[in-house]
Amino acid sequence: MYTPSPLPLLHSKRKVTMVSSYNFLLLISSLVFFTIISSSIAQRPKALVLPVSKDSSTLQYVTQINQRTPLVPVKLTLDVGGQFLWVDCDQGYVSSTYRPVPCRSAVCNQARSKSCVTECYSPPRPGCNNNTCSHLPDNPITKTGTGGEIAQDVVSIQSTDGKNPGRFVTVQKLPFTCGSTFLLEGLASGVKGMAGLGRTKISLPAQFSAAFSFHRKFAICLSSTSSLNGVLFFGDGPYVLLPGIDVSKSLIYTPLILNPVSTAGAYFEGEPSADYFIGVKSIKITGTAVRLNTTLLSINKEGFGGTKISTVNPYTVMETSIYNAVTKAFIKATANIPRVRPVSPFGVCYNSTSIGSTRVGPAVPQIDLVLQSSSVIWRIFGANSMVQVKSDVLCLGFVDGGVDPRTSIVIGGHQLEDNLLQVDLAASKLGFSSSLLFSRTTCSNFNFTSNA
Repeated sequence: MYTPSPLPLLHSKRKVTMVSSYNFLLLISSLVFFTIISSSIAQRPKALVLPVSKDSSTLQYVTQINQRTPLVPVKLTLDVGGQFLWVDCDQGYVSSTYRPVPCRSAVCNQARSKSCVTECYSPPRPGCNNNTCSHLPDNPITKTGTGGEIAQDVVSIQSTDGKNPGRFVTVQKLPFTCGSTFLLEGLASGVKGMAGLGRTKISLPAQFSAAFSFHRKFAICLSSTSSLNGVLFFGDGPYVLLPGIDVSKSLIYTPLILNPVSTAGAYFEGEPSADYFIGVKSIKITGTAVRLNTTLLSINKEGFGGTKISTVNPYTVMETSIYNAVTKAFIKATANIPRVRPVSPFGVCYNSTSIGSTRVGPAVPQIDLVLQSSSVIWRIFGANSMVQVKSDVLCLGFVDGGVDPRTSIVIGGHQLEDNLLQVDLAASKLGFSSSLLFSRTTCSNFNFTSNA
């Protein structure tokens, strides 16, 4: 039988003391826990940054990530509409943290793969493992594609506060696809793959935002010169360019349009396009609308038509009838400027000694892409419409894309240079600045010097 303590008050006091000690320990543990969590949240980057260089021989835009264990720098051609990161696994891929993605796994489902490699007929190595999920890496420049296993590996990338680069941060298991060496044909010297930024769940923007829980946005600002780097941001702004201008504040927005049919060189049936399409309604030159077959500006049920953005096409490519109408209107608007023999791949060229200069490039008529309303205009000034091909020759930087292209208008790299573009994946919209030269800055003005 239980006998009450002869000293109930003392017993009671001791019990209270024990509870107080317990609460104290619980409080300390909670504080430590929340300190760790707070520290983790504080250390989580709000955005990431990569330099982007222009390759002078191919006119491709090239960036570099650190991948594998031990980390090695991997040069990549930037593809804003690419489905995912792919790298050559055939030659020199060595990493202790490489892991093939199994068939029917969560990552495989996320990649929307419809292919599984059940048996690889060589000893296991990166790019060749049994029972692995696979996808279809492609090279949009040579228009070639192949099958390749999906894998995961370590990637290290620099954080940023939008003004300067910060510390390097790591994603332990970033999905990518193994390409083959022949896919590197036509890519810039030293490049080992392509960095896909497109509308998929395994593209670099989607993976980085998932890894660090920041906004599903990225912004690209391409330099117009091969001697200075442009910049690629993953995450939200600010995006500050010297001399201290937050160019994210000058963006105009237009909805992104989903093409229900893939426009990749290789894809699984039923896949939507990973490219970023926008709704160009009309084109104006010096304020006058160009007469076009406007049905070509919409995407039909087979996925043909429309307007997309590309970093792998060096110049804007237009369906023949659109190209002819635009060039005819431009020639009419520049009747006072002497023309010269065209220089391939361009069809309209001028004697540059007869063209004046402005803050936004050669003094030629502006070209307006009219978007969802007459007040939403992507304005193309001389710096982005004209290309200096010789010391005394300037050409209109648009190219004839033929009579039945997959996409009616492809806005190419030259027209994107020194313009900030922000893709908001969550809101499905594109922010664009038009020429930053008006703001007295350029895309090569991000301060890559760390604020230590």
